[in-house]
Amino acid sequence: MYSFRGDPAELLAGHDRMLALLPAGQLELHLCVQTEDGIAVLDTCPNRQVFDRFSSGPEFQELVAAAGLPKPEIRRLGEITSYVLPPGTTT
Repeated sequence: MYSFRGDPAELLAGHDRMLALLPAGQLELHLCVQTEDGIAVLDTCPNRQVFDRFSSGPEFQELVAAAGLPKPEIRRLGEITSYVLPPGTTT
């Protein structure tokens, strides 16, 4: 989970800019939630090693900066054990 603190409206606009910078189809499960003090982004990775490499790497830092977002607080939530998708949705 990536927590971005600040004005939610500005952060949501930055999140939209960040999504526009990503190649189509790169995200598998990605949620953005407005919180009382900003936004929280829940984003999945194939495994812990990919998450650790991505979240601490220069590509992620450059992506966040290019979108005009502040440095997030990064928190591992754990391993996904199951999820439900609407009928007809593919992964």
